[in-house]
Amino acid sequence: MYKQHNNYIAKNNILKAKSKIMNLDTQFDIDELNKKRQEKIYQKLMDKDTEVIFDDALDNDIVLNMGPQHPATHGVLRVLLRLDGENIIKCVPELGYLHRGYEKLAENCTYHEFIPHTDRLDYLAPLVNNTGIALAIENTIGIDIPERAKWIRVLTSELARISSHLMAMGATCMDVGALTILLWTFTEREKLYDIFELITGVRFTTSYTRIGGVAQDISNSTLDKIRNWAADFPAEMDYFKRLIHKNRIFVDRMAGIGILPKDVAIALGTTGPVLRGSGHTKDIRKDNPYLIYDKLDFDVITQTEEDCWARYMVRVREIDESLKIIHQVLDKMPKGEVLANEPKYVLPKKTEVYTGMEELISDFMLINFGAAPEKGEVYTAIESPKGELGYFFVSDGTGEPYKLKLRAPCSNNLQSLAYMVEGSMLSDVVAIIGSIDPIMGEADK
Repeated sequence: MYKQHNNYIAKNNILKAKSKIMNLDTQFDIDELNKKRQEKIYQKLMDKDTEVIFDDALDNDIVLNMGPQHPATHGVLRVLLRLDGENIIKCVPELGYLHRGYEKLAENCTYHEFIPHTDRLDYLAPLVNNTGIALAIENTIGIDIPERAKWIRVLTSELARISSHLMAMGATCMDVGALTILLWTFTEREKLYDIFELITGVRFTTSYTRIGGVAQDISNSTLDKIRNWAADFPAEMDYFKRLIHKNRIFVDRMAGIGILPKDVAIALGTTGPVLRGSGHTKDIRKDNPYLIYDKLDFDVITQTEEDCWARYMVRVREIDESLKIIHQVLDKMPKGEVLANEPKYVLPKKTEVYTGMEELISDFMLINFGAAPEKGEVYTAIESPKGELGYFFVSDGTGEPYKLKLRAPCSNNLQSLAYMVEGSMLSDVVAIIGSIDPIMGEADK
């Protein structure tokens, strides 16, 4: 009840914040709007109405609320289910319980100030979010970054991809009853968080990238630690696979469940492992290479089964490909600077700010007024662990974005949930949600 009360308050606060725009002047107006929203959801849920009415209550459909507090929804996701026994007739997912208004918030931040906010989107892969926002800002401004910074960004992104996929692997196994795998994947993720701490200074919300490069270089001792971990990890991964991939219960809970045909996956706008699990080869790292991905050898992983098992296996196999990329980066990373020499747009190093007048003035101007690109619109997309992560900036020539639109892959991927769930059993819902691997901080942005 306490959580439900908090969610009600959160929903009302959002509605109140929008009341001026929507001309809602009183609490009565807000309540009426909320009532109409619930009526539309219920109407959509009941649009496959039956024509026969039975006297026995057990022969009638029931409506079940799954979430937004259900642990298997991977966050504050509400799923309304219409059931005939344990068969799902209709499903209506409802997002928005975690809405924090990041797109609007960006309009009141400088470009540099918004970087830490991206840590809180897909919070399982903040280093990928940092890379995406920095690349989008640099494309909007029109500057390039040093070669070593590009290699470092790829290295940290692939480490974050492995960390995210390990979480997806463990959580999916837990959802269908295999708790041991979750504990084992967390052990490996802890080792990665130790590495993230050495690279960025923190374990979770990294804020590592900067406009023009990265915050600091990676030491040789840290690179050696990454190399040692990458050498030891495959044996641990093989151990995970041997335990779970031939387990009859696990395979039966995943194989043939949550079918998503390729044409439907494309039509619904899914990307990442959800789309590649339906047999489509789209991967921005290959289709539209950014940073130095065109210099690296790796395969785009696809599966043709189009079910929960396929989406799970895409992530497991992508871990191996990310490991292949990490070895190449460690072997080929060049020496050099990690921050571009662009005083008009790039913050100077603190040691220079404390010792030079020009650097002090530059730091003051960029912190207070921001890096101001020319007027225009730029869309930049990267391949995050969840799919296509895009940033659409509209610049009005000032140091703050006129508008930011986030193309969050989890938001699009969740559109496929209703299609996959309808016709399935109630017990299959948790497996299907786990196969999507949603992060609601990103979906609700």
